[in-house]
Amino acid sequence: MRVLLAGSSGMIGRELRAQLSAAGHDVRRLVRREPTSPDESRWAPEERSVDVDVFEWADAVIGLSGSSLQRLPWTRATKRRILSSRLQATGTLADGMRRADDPPKVFVSGSAVGFYGDRPGQQLTEAASKGRGFLADVVDAWEAAARLAPAATRVALARTGVVIGRGGALTPLLPIAKAGLAGPLGSGRQHWPWVSLHDEAAALVHLLTSTLDGPVNIAGPTPATAGEVVRALAQAVRRPYFVPVPKFAIELALQDAGRELLLADQLVVPEKLLADGFVFRDPTVEDAMDRLVEVRAA
Repeated sequence: MRVLLAGSSGMIGRELRAQLSAAGHDVRRLVRREPTSPDESRWAPEERSVDVDVFEWADAVIGLSGSSLQRLPWTRATKRRILSSRLQATGTLADGMRRADDPPKVFVSGSAVGFYGDRPGQQLTEAASKGRGFLADVVDAWEAAARLAPAATRVALARTGVVIGRGGALTPLLPIAKAGLAGPLGSGRQHWPWVSLHDEAAALVHLLTSTLDGPVNIAGPTPATAGEVVRALAQAVRRPYFVPVPKFAIELALQDAGRELLLADQLVVPEKLLADGFVFRDPTVEDAMDRLVEVRAA
């Protein structure tokens, strides 16, 4: 397939490019600077500017652009940037597809499990309703922007969890774990929807040729709590797991970001992917952590 990729320079984007190329797909990247190779095309999402010809060329579009959630704390300016960056990028892609005479057949748009909010005691399939909170509102608006793609384009919304990979959300915890200072975050009993970097990219590739549309949960098939995730990291680097970080300290230091990124309880189930025959290479969080440590050591 001819795949147009927005957000190719990030952690997921780099792994995705490698997997797309390995699968024989032809990839063209949207970049915000002057192109330096034939496989690049410039765009300016903050100006809603993109060459419509790239959408005539593409069989599929994958959009992963958006300001990082890891820029802490979440000031009002940071929150505005988190939302606007996603709406500008996704809106620009959808608009470009609508302007094309022959639009792409599929649009895989980045999304997040933040849609579900804090839902202790609930199993969250793609049929679960929207939760409460800043991230739930951001994801709802983000997905609405993606749904503005033309009717002829199948839209898959990749609701992604915590990606375990080099440069991912757990990277700040790695030196803490190596120092032997890892432990429960809050109670440690809240569920974290994790997924390995390899499986995240592989799921995105899978969605290109699948018939799935609408929200698709991308989270590992074996649920894990925050405590189990951090414990697996400590075990992977052969260090103890016992130094707790109290809930009040997380909320005091990080406020909304701490509550929504670290303390939210989300038992997310990848029901659609599993039913569609997708096979996870890293089925447990221990597999994913061992892979992360191996990659960083290489």
